[in-house]
Amino acid sequence: MTLRYPLAAKQMGNHLAMTDVSADLVFRRGKEVGKAVYQNRPLSKAGISERLFAFLFSGLVYPQIWEDPDVDMEAMQLGQGHRVVTIASGGCNILAYLTRSPARVDAVDLNAAHIALNRMKLEAVRHLPSQGDLFRFFGAADTSHNSAAYDRFIAPHLDPVSRHYWERRNWRGRRRIAVFDSNFYQTGLLGLFIAMGHRTAKFFGVDPAGIMQARNVGEQRRFFYEELAPVFDKKLLKWATSRKASLFGLGIPPAQYDSLITSGDGTMASVLKARLEKLACDFPLENNYFAWQAFARRYPNPGEAALPAYLEKQHYETIRGNVDRVAIHHANLIEFLAGKDAGAVDRFVLLDAQDWMTDDQLNALWAEITRTAPAGARVIFRTAAEPSLLPGRVSSSLLDQWDYQDEASREFSARDRSAIYGGFHLYVKRAA
Repeated sequence: MTLRYPLAAKQMGNHLAMTDVSADLVFRRGKEVGKAVYQNRPLSKAGISERLFAFLFSGLVYPQIWEDPDVDMEAMQLGQGHRVVTIASGGCNILAYLTRSPARVDAVDLNAAHIALNRMKLEAVRHLPSQGDLFRFFGAADTSHNSAAYDRFIAPHLDPVSRHYWERRNWRGRRRIAVFDSNFYQTGLLGLFIAMGHRTAKFFGVDPAGIMQARNVGEQRRFFYEELAPVFDKKLLKWATSRKASLFGLGIPPAQYDSLITSGDGTMASVLKARLEKLACDFPLENNYFAWQAFARRYPNPGEAALPAYLEKQHYETIRGNVDRVAIHHANLIEFLAGKDAGAVDRFVLLDAQDWMTDDQLNALWAEITRTAPAGARVIFRTAAEPSLLPGRVSSSLLDQWDYQDEASREFSARDRSAIYGGFHLYVKRAA
């Protein structure tokens, strides 16, 4: 029998465990993602594109999250006692939030592969023997014994559905967990997209990894303008990126593609060029692990440059001490919030999920956010285009209960090291 999500949480002291309540249910590939993505008739051109995206998105998309948790935590003013609801994605954000010791983090995702990754990360934090072992598992490339560490320290504590996911064998007889024996971050749709970007640049005679030789931001800019920027003017690349499916590897559905293209000169090549320019030029390489993944295809080694917060040695004990405050939910975010009591959530992290939504879905989401948020609660999210997408789409009766932090949003957007979004947005709940 094939085990399937969802699982339900149960309280065990201070430990939020997960219990399989639906192993006998059939979870059709892409079904839940499809509910969030489908906006057009199945046999229309747009409908076919949406269904292809939903199929691809039902597997692993983000081996790491591509939003900057440091910016998130500052924008949220995250601290002790806060109750957080966030979209899970690759899970780096969830573990980073634990450095601020919130009271609880509920992480929600429709993607079963992301759920399995997040649950495995939590058990790794709990049960790998040391911080060095945690870094070797999630931070180092080409560590051949990681799958053995999984078998010994992680698997015995993992829920049955997640364990089934990681131990399932492919057509070559290799278990899925074996990707951690080489370079996990070169897998998933995002990893394949970055690999394709490198191959495309090399086809035009440019090796993106060459930027890693830069000694300062000035040299980074010189490499970008002289080597990388001209690639985006190639007719072949402009033609390829004009197809919506070309950005599925970034986790960008058709509706978000339409929003993203409005922030350039009408071509997707110009948008991607501008976003890559920010990634390559606006932050020193020693401070930006997103650039390391994009250009070097790995994380820096300890002491070489900044790492994600959950892999930094100074945060290890705090994160391990707080890991039982996290619960992972395979669920629709609106439905999950509907099960929360009024005023039960202090901080909301929506990533870029709203770019996918219809007006009806946005209003349903903000109705639940507004109901579950006490005065002073904070909501953060990102958008493909620069402006907030809420005005004119979400009912004024809902938005009038929130203050949009315009200046702060622009500042946080400029400081977001992941660099791929047009806008970062912060809303604060008004006092009644």
